[in-house]
Amino acid sequence: MPEITAPVRESIAPSPADSDELFPIRDVSRLTGINPVTLRAWERRYGLIQPTRTESGHRLYSKADIQTVHRIVDWIERGVAVSKVGKILARDDQQAAAVRVEHDTVEQGEWPQWQARLVLAVGAFDDRQLEQLYNQVIATYPLNVAFQDILMPLWNDLLRHQGRFGQASEWLFFDNFLRVRVLQRLQLVCASAAPRVLLAAIPGECRKLELLVAGLLIGRDDLAVKVLGMGQPFDELTLVCEKTQPEALVLFSNYSHTQALAGRLNRLALTLDCPLFLAGAASDLAQADLTGSAVGCLGNEGRLMQRRLQQFLSGNLDT
Repeated sequence: MPEITAPVRESIAPSPADSDELFPIRDVSRLTGINPVTLRAWERRYGLIQPTRTESGHRLYSKADIQTVHRIVDWIERGVAVSKVGKILARDDQQAAAVRVEHDTVEQGEWPQWQARLVLAVGAFDDRQLEQLYNQVIATYPLNVAFQDILMPLWNDLLRHQGRFGQASEWLFFDNFLRVRVLQRLQLVCASAAPRVLLAAIPGECRKLELLVAGLLIGRDDLAVKVLGMGQPFDELTLVCEKTQPEALVLFSNYSHTQALAGRLNRLALTLDCPLFLAGAASDLAQADLTGSAVGCLGNEGRLMQRRLQQFLSGNLDT
């Protein structure tokens, strides 16, 4: 595990004008909390970062390089070995490229502008302005774009950068704001007579908002998602399913697991009268171990999770 200290937030949503700015390694260390020795090891040993060099051989890092460092730390903190992070970053970059093909450049260029305006509202603890911006984002983009490309990346940045006085309060303010709005949308759908899917977190392996957003993105008008409370005991899921008779049970996790997870999930699947699925980052990380098992993997991207769940339930996709 790399040595991590509290980073200092310089700019969460940089403007295009400063996108070409370069930073020496000491500044990158200060901004990310990763010491220079670790940064050099990630470059030399694993090829995770490729900074440019001055004529005298000194490393210079771009804004994109700094963002890559944050991504590496995120995966390490989820339990992924640093030697495996490179493949995950490559996969994520491929998915991001697919998103860029689908969304034109003009629309993508608007996302940092929305985030910059949201940052100002959060920094001022202005709930009215935040409400207005949130409603505009939701009205302008599909839900998956609004949350996965605008709101949740900002939430993650605020979570990551809490080195100065007041920044923890900013994240809590934004986190609570989004929780309330997402929960309201989920409750409206669950009030309908549509069949239900139960969504539960593997204890201790995601935050409440991540679970709620997953439920929002997985659900459809004809299939409501009921999110179980955080801390739901794993060994009582069978009882809950017996009482509620859902169409499916989806477990959510953002952490890496050993191969023991596959056995644990398969044993749970044998006790259920409904299909069992795994979603979140863990779904991608455990997919190889769960191939051919009784547990289906839904992935970690909103539309993909929704589409795979529909295909599994309709019998058009095998586990």
